Amino acid sequence: MKKLHMIAALAVLPFCLTAQAPVSNSEIDSLSNVQLQTVQVVATRATAKTPVAYTNVRKAELSKSNYGRDIPYLLMLTPSVVATSDAGTGIGYSGFRVRGTDANRINITTNGVPLNDSESQSVFWVNMPDFASSIEDLQVQRGVGTSTNGAGAFGASVNMRTDNLGLAPYGRVDLSGGSFGTFRRSVKLGSGRIGRHWAVDARLSKIGSDGYVDRGSVDLKSYFAQVGYFGSNTALRFITFGGKEVTGIAWNGLSKEDEAKYGRRYNSAGLMYVDAQGVPHYYHNTDNYEQRHYHAIMTHSFSPSVILNLTAHYTAGYGYTAEYRTGRKLKEYALQPYVENSVTVKKTDLIRQKYLDNDFGGLIGSLNWHTGAWDLQFGASGNIYKGDHFGRITYIKKYNQPLAPDFEYYRNRADKREGAAFAKANWQITPELNMYADLQYRTIGYTINGITDEYDEVQGSMQHIDLDKTFRFLNPKAGLTYSFDDAHTAYASVAVAHREPNRTNYTEAGIGQYPTPERLIDYELGYRYASPLLSAGVGLYYMQYKDQLVLDGRLSDVGQMLTSNVPDSYRMGLELTLGWQILPRLLRWDASFTMSRNKIDRYVQYTSVYDADYNWLELKEETLESTDIAYSPNVIAGSMLTLSHAGFEMAWTSRFVSKQYLDNTQRSDRMLSSYWVNDLRLGYVLPVHFVKRVALGVQLNNLFNLMYASNAYIYDAGYVQASGELSAYADLRYYPQAGFNALGSLTIDF
Repeated sequence: MKKLHMIAALAVLPFCLTAQAPVSNSEIDSLSNVQLQTVQVVATRATAKTPVAYTNVRKAELSKSNYGRDIPYLLMLTPSVVATSDAGTGIGYSGFRVRGTDANRINITTNGVPLNDSESQSVFWVNMPDFASSIEDLQVQRGVGTSTNGAGAFGASVNMRTDNLGLAPYGRVDLSGGSFGTFRRSVKLGSGRIGRHWAVDARLSKIGSDGYVDRGSVDLKSYFAQVGYFGSNTALRFITFGGKEVTGIAWNGLSKEDEAKYGRRYNSAGLMYVDAQGVPHYYHNTDNYEQRHYHAIMTHSFSPSVILNLTAHYTAGYGYTAEYRTGRKLKEYALQPYVENSVTVKKTDLIRQKYLDNDFGGLIGSLNWHTGAWDLQFGASGNIYKGDHFGRITYIKKYNQPLAPDFEYYRNRADKREGAAFAKANWQITPELNMYADLQYRTIGYTINGITDEYDEVQGSMQHIDLDKTFRFLNPKAGLTYSFDDAHTAYASVAVAHREPNRTNYTEAGIGQYPTPERLIDYELGYRYASPLLSAGVGLYYMQYKDQLVLDGRLSDVGQMLTSNVPDSYRMGLELTLGWQILPRLLRWDASFTMSRNKIDRYVQYTSVYDADYNWLELKEETLESTDIAYSPNVIAGSMLTLSHAGFEMAWTSRFVSKQYLDNTQRSDRMLSSYWVNDLRLGYVLPVHFVKRVALGVQLNNLFNLMYASNAYIYDAGYVQASGELSAYADLRYYPQAGFNALGSLTIDF
């Protein structure tokens, strides 16, 4: 902990040395303060002149739906988004896809700082509980979008900006809770401006829930704190936030057989044995992780048209999963067989812990320059990641051989270095026509060395990996925006993106069978209309992939979905958005609709064939033409009808997701059914005078008690050959979502 604070202090020191001498109160106004706080994300955000598909979400919109659920569930009504939850409640392990693109292809930043894990390229929202309470606003870009920092946006990006420092003192207490033992408490305090130049904000949150799924509980703690200095032309901010989580593992999913036997809340994770009375006994498998982020940001305005932003950042993470595993081969854990009652035991039960100890840090700079008809942005970044992966065995059933304390069965080290630079230009050719150009260069060096958690049957030992990969990508983007008048705008663009494989793509592929990088060419064509009472948009997209890594329905043993390269594939679709103030200040309707086609031109599937006794016979090769990409529903729709009057608000939300296949074979027995879910949110601001504001809220989820699953995977699939007949089978595992449930909230502002 001391190391973290020392590094954070060193990071902010050079910025503090540049602080200007105190200036008069007249030189500091609220507008300039806000502008200096927002400029750090300008370089990577889209504007009305940018020819890309995007949605802005403001703090007020997030706050209304923030009952403690993770950010993916607060974005469910944005176009083309599908949210998923392991525990069935949206709290804990959750994720989302955009246009069918899975989470590790979605670039996510906070204050322009990469949030994606350098190796998995995913964001684990469970490590950032209640983060929505500290977000000022966010932007979701669909498609390649604009150049950004960190992992390549390969279908979408989410750009979040944390809270502005308040100019006046404030406090807030948030309490919410309800079904499944869910309880959230959060406290926020802000100093307002101190001595004309300084301000401090802080938040503490704690969330607990039993979860919908058995033993899918969460115990989540988080914090957010920032201190800022504001001069006439310079703003300095030091921000730190983080979380600590203990989450019951629920990523096994549920088979149809177990659902019929035990019910849809059954969780097989941690099953130790079934006693003579038929009662199952469990070990509480858990994920335990702590992560802390530090941002030191300097923004300096040389003039109203030239603004420089510099950011130093550091993230530290440490944690492990603890799992009871039954009937495991000892050799797969670098253990020797043992003899019990003259019998050689090669399999037994054990408890394993998989650890990750990692550090990530870097520097980011951007310059925004407005001159005449030109808006220019230049940016550069450099990041370094170091991660130690290792596994320990803490218990082996009836093991009678010597075992060292904290015995390690694997350990490897990963290092990743990334450098990037971009230049963007908006040229206002005429009052109506704007041209956009964007060029990014990325270079990545990635090494993994050591022993992995995979057993090599050929070598007869734990697998050794010695990976050393270098990637260099050039990503150009260009487009036009034409404004017919203040209300009507059309745009067209083409953008290129490249993406390197992630850690799992390498470690699960097998030595010498490494995947290749992916390339995406994204074509976007759209129209926007905006007036005081009505906003609408229509967008067409065609995303052409080369060597796309697609989800193939397999799952790693720590719950990560696996992928494989396909030479040629595409996603194309139509997106519609609507915001209609039907009755001023009374009734509003917001809606989105996506219809898409997601295809692999030619796909080769290899499937195992077994005999009647399930002895392996051979691999069956099948070539499929124009088959659907896994986890890519053809229709996604969302609607919110909001009634507001005199402090009262009622919002009816609906979302529909069509069927989606769990692998790329397009077989009906490997499919997740469509679902249509409805929620109702009620809110009322009490007319009180003893504090600034008191608000009550109720969130009624899944009003019609639909029994559905938002996600699933294929545990096993193949063919059985018996009596000369070849029959297919598929063992699917679903993630059941909670039926009707309710949450209530109390918010006090003072």
